[in-house]
This record gives sequence, C-alpha cells and structure tokens, in this order.
Amino acid sequence: MPARPEHASRFRELHREGAGLVMPNAWDVGTAIVLAETGFEAIATTSAGIAFSLGRADHVVPAGATAVSRAEMFERMRAVAGAVEVPVNGDLQDGFGATPDEVAETVRLAIEAGLAGGNIEDQANGVLYEEQLAVERIEAARAAIDAAGSDFVLTARTDGQHVEPRASLSSSIARANRYREAGADCLYVPGVNDLDDNARLVREIEGPLNVVIGLGSTGLSVPALRRIGVTRISLGGTIARAALGLVREAAVELLGSGTLGFAERQIGQGELNALFAGAERARVERVRRSRAPATVR
Repeated sequence: MPARPEHASRFRELHREGAGLVMPNAWDVGTAIVLAETGFEAIATTSAGIAFSLGRADHVVPAGATAVSRAEMFERMRAVAGAVEVPVNGDLQDGFGATPDEVAETVRLAIEAGLAGGNIEDQANGVLYEEQLAVERIEAARAAIDAAGSDFVLTARTDGQHVEPRASLSSSIARANRYREAGADCLYVPGVNDLDDNARLVREIEGPLNVVIGLGSTGLSVPALRRIGVTRISLGGTIARAALGLVREAAVELLGSGTLGFAERQIGQGELNALFAGAERARVERVRRSRAPATVR
C-alpha cells in the first residue's frame, strides 16, 4: 500500500482544530476497523498491543525475552494504516535505534508505510537517553520529514515520569520544550496521572500535548482533559490489556461455573462479517484507483 499523504495532512489539521482529539490504539487490522467504524477521527497503533498479540513483552523487556523487531512492528503498522480511512499514528518506540540516523530511517519507513504521524521515545528499555542525544534524534526525524515533503506529525515523547528513578516534572517539561525547538509537532509525557500536573504541562510546554489515559491507576477522563486544554488523548495499550483481561475472565468463568456471562459483550458474527467485508471492498477499490492510469485532459 503506498504512502497516504492526504492522511498526514488531515492528521496535522486535527492538531490545529482545538483540544481533545481522542485517539484510541489498535494492534491489528480487526481492532483498527472496529475503532475507525465507531467514529474516531484518528487512531494509533500500540507497540504493547502488538507485542502482546505475538506473545512478547513491551517497553521494559525482561532479561531473556526478545523485543519485537522493527520489521515485525512495521508489518503490523503497515497493515493497520492500509485498512482504515482515517489517519493512523504509529508507535515508533525509540525509533528502533539509538543514533539519529537510525531514527531518521525509521521515520522514512513510517511515511512510506502510510502512517500519518508517529511517536519517538527518549528511552530504551527503561533508561533515558542523554538529553543532547535525545534532541539530536528529534532533529534527525524532523529533517527526514522535511526531506520527504510530508505533513507527517512528529510526536516527541519524554519518559522521565514513566521510568525509574522518576525525573522531576520540571526536567520533563524542559526536555519537551527542547524537543519542540528541535522540530516536534506534538509533545508527550506519559506517566502523569494527576489532573493539576497535566494542567501544568499544558501551560508550560510550548506546543500541542498528548496525554495517555489508562496507564496505571488514574482518575483522568476525556472531559476533564479537554477542559484543561489537552490537544490529543491516547490510550496506549489500555484497550489491548483490557481485551486480554476479558480473555482471562472468560477462561476463569468457563473453568469455574461453566457459564458464558462474558459472551454477552460480544459483537455478532453477522455484524462483524459485514463490517470487515465492507472494509475489504474499500481497500480493494482504493488499490484499483491508485493503479488506474491518469486521465489526460
């Protein structure tokens, strides 16, 4: 599937249209289609959800475990981006490499894969990159986007509130502002679960802010985050973890009482068949149009 520049342009516009874009995270084509059909204006991928669907760990990978490779992650992200008619933001982790050149290559691949935007983290396996190197990595990503002439939305994520030892909120804000100066379009500080602290991020970070909800114990909600002016609200691996929680609950119920209470929440077979068949027809038609010869006027 070719790059989809119209999706990048639309995604950029959504960041200018005011606060509160809700962007849930899919981990395969099926979940992407269900989320898009529900009515969201944009969706994202989740590296956690993709990793869990492959039986692998994510974020801080335990000793002896194998992280999902860039090739494996892009295979899934490319399929998601090609499956829906809304912009898709890619979870690009740390750019799949420490050096600025590796980050730039990952961003180029993301544009070619049809992603409308992507997040670059400043940590690898729970350790923050040195700040100047982290800035240079964002600069390299920006240069790759500009060289491609793309509207791809670059989100710089700083994980100082999401790793141990936790950094001060002031230092995370300072990093985010340096990333903004380096060319990031959107900033992202996961692990901040207090509404007042998020309000401070909105005030002190010089650019659109993404806040993730459902990460750990939190009382944050979409209406509350919209009230304080958060530009974009994502869910990371929350829906994927909830789905796996339902699988476990179903297994426990079956082994215990032998009842099927969990089945009351399922989507009907006919409804899913119609939904996925419609999405497949749209994909086929889009490919057909892209291959049709241009009309000479």
